[in-house]
Amino acid sequence: MNTDTIAAIATAVSNAGISIIRISGEDALSIIDRIYLSKGGKKKISEVNSHTVHYGYIIENSQVVDEALVLIMKGPNSYTAEDVVEIQCHGGVVVTKRILDIVIKQGARPAEPGEFTKRAFLNGRIDLSQAEAVMDVINAKNDYALKSSIKQLQGNLLSKINEIRKNIIRDIAFIEAALDDPEHISLDNFSEELLTHVSESKIILEKLLSSSDEGRILKEGINTAIIGKPNAGKSSLLNVLLGEERAIVTDIAGTTRDTLEESINIAGIGLNIIDTAGIRKTSDIVEQIGVSKAKKWIEEADLVIYVVDASSELDVNDRDIISLIENKKAIILLNKIDLNIKVKEEEIRNITGKDVISISAKEKLGIDQFKDTIMHMFFTGNIDFNDEIYITNARHKQAIQESLDSLEQVVRSIKDQMPEDFYSIDLMSAYERLGTIIGESIEDDLVNTIFSEFCMGK
Repeated sequence: MNTDTIAAIATAVSNAGISIIRISGEDALSIIDRIYLSKGGKKKISEVNSHTVHYGYIIENSQVVDEALVLIMKGPNSYTAEDVVEIQCHGGVVVTKRILDIVIKQGARPAEPGEFTKRAFLNGRIDLSQAEAVMDVINAKNDYALKSSIKQLQGNLLSKINEIRKNIIRDIAFIEAALDDPEHISLDNFSEELLTHVSESKIILEKLLSSSDEGRILKEGINTAIIGKPNAGKSSLLNVLLGEERAIVTDIAGTTRDTLEESINIAGIGLNIIDTAGIRKTSDIVEQIGVSKAKKWIEEADLVIYVVDASSELDVNDRDIISLIENKKAIILLNKIDLNIKVKEEEIRNITGKDVISISAKEKLGIDQFKDTIMHMFFTGNIDFNDEIYITNARHKQAIQESLDSLEQVVRSIKDQMPEDFYSIDLMSAYERLGTIIGESIEDDLVNTIFSEFCMGK
């Protein structure tokens, strides 16, 4: 366990209204005693009550460096479960770095990225899934990602994992006890009871695992490719969604030769949009490269938005595009309905079997219906965060899958009437894999890797 005292700037290093320097460790209070001067000349700040705020000055060699508010949070009731001091000073870069230098001169060392949260984990105040949720909260790209991360930070995933592990270890203990003392503890008919327990745990884990695709979308956004023939209105649509003239729009077909990437927020959900080159048969080598890239993005996208020019008849290029999206989640936007319509919704819906929405990117018609369709397509309506847990972490997903595999092996062993000690081996494997999610069974190197990805001061 670390006993040294760490310090870091906890706010962005730029000119701002205030800056915060955070100190944590056994010497935090003695350090602040040596550099803080109360405006009223009161008792040493280390002697004040915990979770109080004090106004005074930060000093060095009896000279005032800055006015400051100082927050005292004594362990174990603090973020790191250690004594924590936060100095709120004026937000200039020079003064902030000067105060941090003073703190370090008094015995603290610079904190590593994520070290405050790492200490909270090592000191048992939070589990590893909650620690990872801290960074997810900071990096949240939309409202839903934020809500999901807050739920995990509050311990929803921890509670579910602990419930399953408690049931697994109970069965392991019973098997081991029965094998050690068969005269007093019988395993007769236990396999049926164990099968019920394992099946119940599998149902919970399968539900968690099934949420991982939605969880990834919540966290990272929907990878969305806008495709269509040249001059169908793809770039116009992107500009409407962005609310600015980001893509070049002309009447010349093939204006977009390469992909254009943007991120937008629709109804709280992030869309990572790729505006692709128009797809058509062409002898232009540069345009051919753009078409190849567009086809690649179709394969990789979570969602394809196929923009069709409603003022022109469908042709061979449209047929080629339709074949590319046959097995993809796709929305077809029948654009340019403000002009003379030559393609009907029913016609293209019958050909593709996809959702078709009539719009006019120029007149901004049908855009709200398009946004609602995206929500319903990915989440079958509004997301309810009261009880739902979404797996947003690839590491968690892998651990759950491996735990499920072990429990499935238990089921096979029961059906094959294998000896009971075979059950224990796979039950323990499931127990340990779930333990990696909350940090109870995990290597130090992985812990260090996880926290190294945190921002400084957190």
